[in-house]
Amino acid sequence: MNLSKLADLPLTYAGVGATSGPLPEDFSLPEGYDHTRASARIGSGRDRFEQAADALMHWGMQRGAGLRFDASSEVADVGAVVLTKIGPIRAPCRVVYLIDEPDRRGFAVGTLPGHPVSGEERFAVRYDPAGDAVYAEVSAFSRPATWWSKAGSPVASRTQRIIANRYLNAL
Repeated sequence: MNLSKLADLPLTYAGVGATSGPLPEDFSLPEGYDHTRASARIGSGRDRFEQAADALMHWGMQRGAGLRFDASSEVADVGAVVLTKIGPIRAPCRVVYLIDEPDRRGFAVGTLPGHPVSGEERFAVRYDPAGDAVYAEVSAFSRPATWWSKAGSPVASRTQRIIANRYLNAL
């Protein structure tokens, strides 16, 4: 699948940006979707935050999770297209927003036609100056979008949680 052909496709879900907000536990994710929220402390200090943020914005969670993917940009940026490959499955997404704040960095991708699910996933790192802690965070909402993902829904939900934990471990 050609990345340039994906660039103009519409997103496959309503509620674009529903994963935005200060903390994943504060999000009001859309009803009718499975919700995934995962976070892990990955170190401490401003330097660790900056290093993790740089890795994240260069697709570090995806690379470190062992996923095969192609991206239209070396750095996550609004409009960048990503095609993740898991075995025979192709999962096209587009970056829908960035987080660029002093203590939070990240981005979210939204699903495009051809993705087995419909929804949004946010990848972020957060620095807590009060405790000097750095956290990696993944938040998502999704639901099956193909007949075969609907048939395998329990497996797909479990797989999404496993991959979310792999993302956290990647940083």
